[in-house]
Amino acid sequence: MLQELESLEQGLMADIAAAADEAAIEAVRVGAIGKKGSVSEQLKTLGKMTQEERQVMGPAINGLRDRVTAAINARKAELRDAAIDARLATETVDVTLPVRPSPAETGRIHPITQVTDELTAIFADMGFSIAEGPDIETDYYNFTALNFPEGHPAREMHDTFFFPPGENGERKLLRTHTSPVQIHTMETQKPPIRIIIPGKTYRQDSDATHSPMFHQVEGLVIDRHANVANLKWVLTEFCKAFFEVEHINMRFRPSFFPFTEPSMEVDIQCDRSKPGEVRFGEGTDWMEILGCGMVHPNVLRFGGLDPDEYQGFAWGIGIDRLAMLKYGMPDLRAFFDADVRWLSHYGFRPLDMPTLFGGLSS
Repeated sequence: MLQELESLEQGLMADIAAAADEAAIEAVRVGAIGKKGSVSEQLKTLGKMTQEERQVMGPAINGLRDRVTAAINARKAELRDAAIDARLATETVDVTLPVRPSPAETGRIHPITQVTDELTAIFADMGFSIAEGPDIETDYYNFTALNFPEGHPAREMHDTFFFPPGENGERKLLRTHTSPVQIHTMETQKPPIRIIIPGKTYRQDSDATHSPMFHQVEGLVIDRHANVANLKWVLTEFCKAFFEVEHINMRFRPSFFPFTEPSMEVDIQCDRSKPGEVRFGEGTDWMEILGCGMVHPNVLRFGGLDPDEYQGFAWGIGIDRLAMLKYGMPDLRAFFDADVRWLSHYGFRPLDMPTLFGGLSS
């Protein structure tokens, strides 16, 4: 039996020496001292031997296992060192080259994300919180609860993406504005309510200034004494902070929205004398920027509030349009082209978070 062990050892040592890489030496290890390896099988025979045989074969088999294990580990170390030397010989580094910029240096924040953060910083400073809602809505929340009666022509103002009818015949839709969140909020939160609602909206429209999917931010204030004067102050302070000017003139024109009464469109004073450039707070031109108004009593009723006790105001702004105006972007379609060159030019550094103290667009 000792001769068999010697022959087994000679064969294993030859296999170990012939292993050319770490995968080969691992195969030798498993075949030798693995659970069903040749040396492990020899150890299993000790239980069937007499005491005298175990006194001779026990040390011999255990010694074989230790020598094979040591040889495998030594060969594995040699192969590992050889692999490292081979990599060092083929992979060289030119230490005179400039250091590659980190992802934090090369990455850019999309202008839509940046402007959303700017809006959040401004309105949070005024005491507003953020509310969100689903992109897929029912006809009730998107139209009916916002005072769009069935068959009303105002529904045609929104080129809506409808889903196929469900089992109950109801057709869900991609929300055409973020206003449904107003109803969701009124149903779950008691006044006073001060929220802004940034999010995606969807309409069938596409050109240089319109996209089938675009971003809006709405604001909603509901209290016992909310009034038009409060609305004008909030919008004036917002525009001053967002466009980073000390003074701005605004004019409020009568308009129509089913969910507000009275309804108004807001223009801001600007200077468009230079091609491709708009300066706010100066000049003699006017530019429409948003719509607003006092919340319609019917909308309050749909939200579960008594219009004789509460009143409120709301407004809506296109985030994409704000980004184009503030940062001089001529074509809305480029926002969604995923062009790294465009994003590198118009994007913002990731760590430069907008704050009222440090600057919104610093």
